[in-house]
Amino acid sequence: GESGLSDLEIRVLDFERSWWRYAGAKESAIKELFELTPARYYQLLNDLIDKDAALAAAPILVKRLRRLREARERRRWG
Repeated sequence: GESGLSDLEIRVLDFERSWWRYAGAKESAIKELFELTPARYYQLLNDLIDKDAALAAAPILVKRLRRLREARERRRWG
């Protein structure tokens, strides 16, 4: 699309922005909405938040997700 992101990538960003509105567990919503395993979804999300196009499309969300990832990595590696 115009944003440089695929339709799936745009849907993933939209979902990450508002997943808590869905009833039930996040993993169930991922399977239902994207027909992906949670592991594949998070792999895709991790790649997506490294893209400049994602940062341009959703700067606040992408920066927050990058910070969360960095915090997880710091805890994991000490």
